[in-house]
Amino acid sequence: MGAGHDHGHVTAGAANRGRLAIVLGMMLTVAVVQVIGAAYSGSLALLSDAGHTVTDSLGVGLALVAVWVAAKPATDRRTFGYQRAEVLAAAVNAIMLFALFGFITYEAVNRLQDPADVSGPGMMAVAAFGLVLNIAALFVLRSGAKESLNVRGAYLEVMGDALASIGVIAGGAIVWLTGWSQADTLVSLIIAAIIVPRAWSLLREAVHVLLEATPKDMDLAEVRDHLLSHPSVVDVHDLHAWTITSGVPVMSAHVVVREEDLADTGLMLDQLHACLSGHFDVEHSTLQLEPPGHFDHEGARHH
Repeated sequence: MGAGHDHGHVTAGAANRGRLAIVLGMMLTVAVVQVIGAAYSGSLALLSDAGHTVTDSLGVGLALVAVWVAAKPATDRRTFGYQRAEVLAAAVNAIMLFALFGFITYEAVNRLQDPADVSGPGMMAVAAFGLVLNIAALFVLRSGAKESLNVRGAYLEVMGDALASIGVIAGGAIVWLTGWSQADTLVSLIIAAIIVPRAWSLLREAVHVLLEATPKDMDLAEVRDHLLSHPSVVDVHDLHAWTITSGVPVMSAHVVVREEDLADTGLMLDQLHACLSGHFDVEHSTLQLEPPGHFDHEGARHH
């Protein structure tokens, strides 16, 4: 079965390249307006939001580069190509978000000790512009975020920007109506707090893939049961499953087959690969068919 050994399919990240490019343009526009607005209004919250948007723009740019790198063909030295680049980009995005959290927190603490004059209406106007573009960007990325970890990272970043814009609008309204400039500082701290769980979630997922852990939606016990349901299969061992990048799970296993059925291994491989592809969406699987008793002759044994 050819599909069982195909490395040439398009990754989920590559399929969403156009969406990422559109969103990058939108985010860069928002970032420029926010930086100018922060300088005009003196708002730390708006500057924090601008820094968040700039960082997210760099993240989306990394995601686009990763998609391009991941599309490079496999070689003898890179047998799965560069598809892992998408996951590495997601991890870098998460680290950048943690760095941004530290910067915002540091600046906010300084503002609490030394308050600054802030323009409430200016904050609100710039944040409202950013909110509109962020909402539009969320709609652009929504479908791709379900398919690719890389795109999901960009989606979470844009969502964080949208929430931050709402916070800046609220803070600007408080400053405008009450004159309490510390509302701006508190909003910046809220923005910092929003960043942490998103960054942690993205980093955890990226590390899960990089450690070659079993895909979250896959139960290896169920996979083993499916393989054992074939009438010729008597045992399955050395069963491994991992993810190369989002949407590309792979699997390998040693499959013990009845001695009398080893004559028609081609048909059996087709049937087993079809089982894995149809039930578990594993398009690439490597199966070693072996007779009973062969396990005793193997060196390293991993159940």
